[in-house]
Amino acid sequence: MAKAAAGAGGKTKRMGGRPKGKPGKLRGGGAEAGARSSLAWLQGLLCGGMVALAPALALLLGALAAPGLLALAFDRSPGRPVLRAVALCNLSACVGPVRAFWASGHRLDAGLALIGDPRVLGLAWAAGAAGWLLGECLPLAIRVLLEAATAARAARLRARRGRIGQEWLWPDPQ
Repeated sequence: MAKAAAGAGGKTKRMGGRPKGKPGKLRGGGAEAGARSSLAWLQGLLCGGMVALAPALALLLGALAAPGLLALAFDRSPGRPVLRAVALCNLSACVGPVRAFWASGHRLDAGLALIGDPRVLGLAWAAGAAGWLLGECLPLAIRVLLEAATAARAARLRARRGRIGQEWLWPDPQ
């Protein structure tokens, strides 16, 4: 049995949930992972309650906020900047249709009529797409502008160094 557990070099592998040298810490994130799973459980509970209590509103929001839900599923970057941009832009376009839905009596036929209107759905999805473009292209544009500003400043400093060198009769280092 000991030979089966031995790895390369004859060392035995530890069988257990605790990493070597850390007596109080469990693998898998510990309390942080527990807080994340509790938050996911709570979000699922709230969504289930919304579907049970207001199914027409849940259907309307699910259809209008589809770009935000897709970004939630696919954005894995730290801090989720694309998700934040998509959700903000997408949900801002959902305010008008939800107000119209509540003003019309918040019934299922009113929600389906709003979903069936191509202008309402198109505006919400276009706002989500604008948030996606903003989240993807804005960091690139900022980087290009900062690099251009840095290159221009470096050129000005080189020209200034050359003028000072000529005044002091230094040989040109380049």
